[in-house]
Amino acid sequence: MHRTAYQLLAAPLFTLTVNVAAAELPPIQKLRFNEDYSALLTQSRSTCWPEYWKAIPLQNGAGGYLNIGGEILQRYEYTDSPVFGQDPQDRHGVWFQRYAILADLRWSSHLRLFAQLNSALESGRRGGPSPVDENKLEWQNLFVDFDIATSNNGTLTLRPGRQEIVLGSGRLVDVREGPNVRRTFDGGRILFADNRWRLELFAVRPREDHAGIFDDSTSDRYSLWGAYGTIRQPFETVGDLDLYYLGYRDTDALYVQGSGRERRQSFGARYWGEHGSWNWNWESLIQTGIFASGDIAAWTLATETGYRFEHFAWKPELRFSINIASGDDDLDDTDLGTFNPLFPRGNYFSEAAVFGPRNFYNVHTFLNLLPNADWSLTADLNLFWRLETADGLYSPSGQIVRYPNGSTAHFAVTTLSLTAEYSPVRGLVFTATHTFGKPEAFLEETGTHEFLNFTELTMQYRF
Repeated sequence: MHRTAYQLLAAPLFTLTVNVAAAELPPIQKLRFNEDYSALLTQSRSTCWPEYWKAIPLQNGAGGYLNIGGEILQRYEYTDSPVFGQDPQDRHGVWFQRYAILADLRWSSHLRLFAQLNSALESGRRGGPSPVDENKLEWQNLFVDFDIATSNNGTLTLRPGRQEIVLGSGRLVDVREGPNVRRTFDGGRILFADNRWRLELFAVRPREDHAGIFDDSTSDRYSLWGAYGTIRQPFETVGDLDLYYLGYRDTDALYVQGSGRERRQSFGARYWGEHGSWNWNWESLIQTGIFASGDIAAWTLATETGYRFEHFAWKPELRFSINIASGDDDLDDTDLGTFNPLFPRGNYFSEAAVFGPRNFYNVHTFLNLLPNADWSLTADLNLFWRLETADGLYSPSGQIVRYPNGSTAHFAVTTLSLTAEYSPVRGLVFTATHTFGKPEAFLEETGTHEFLNFTELTMQYRF
């Protein structure tokens, strides 16, 4: 379908949506297959959009039903001095479009098929779209669930196929929402959940993205396997605990130290939750393995703590984050100390997505305001340093953004971001973001160091 035809289809859908009051539907999830509309089966059938397309009963004698959903995303981005003047300047900015249609067929309590088609389009990028900018038409999710009831109200699920995966808060494995093409994996998972704990076992490979139509493949370069468990309130008070092991392979890894085959093991823990006005998300892990002919010894610590003043006007929330990830301290030996975040969020520190969590430490503060139920305003300040001066700076995807070039400076950049979000009805979100980046000593000493200004305007509708 031609791009203008997509836009013509989007217009009447948008008009219909904003004029229909949302029913009591479950929240829209980051992973759409986690949404549960089964409660609608006991209610009178709605004739309104989009409730009409949820929990459509099947006459199969097994209590089956069908959910239909989708997404329309329009995003404009303009970056003045990309990567602080290091990358080519887009003349008028970049326009992104993303469209999705999904079907969730619950044939019975034991069998389910989930299918989601995505189309991601780009225009305006100088030099053409990157692999995360454009993918004209491809299966984003296509998997089967085989559910087996267990004792203690638990469920065991076998899930082979193509599937999006988010582990924990997405610091290590995420769908990469920031870029236009979300990440997905091919392989299998075994999931167990009951009232107290949840366990995932998986062996997958990421999809290799290509810009055309149904031309993607399963990556031969990367592999991911492991186990991820969550224990609810293990200390019988507040907070949940995640414990996990992740195995990772990259047949052609690249670091400042050099390139080679990488096999890495990650052992981590995450303590998270909320109590009263407080919320927290603390995570730490160590990594071992082999890179080329040397050994890997890396680690990270990530903390975020917030407090919301519920009784104040606009309910301000303050969040304070301190994070650190190891770098390589000696380029002359064969061992590697650089932390690898594996498959992290694309917009890890900000929507500008310049640097990723390798060889760094930072202090990141947030102020969030809620003027009313529809609006959210956020300001955040990020101070970012290199940890080891022998190592460089990396992008969220792991590309080397800046080599050390003999600099002994640690301080790399200061960024200030302002974000406004408006959601007038369920599923519809307008977002405006501006990020200002000031290069500090390390960038000034090692290459181009223009001031960065990043602006993003987004309209996203999911149903």
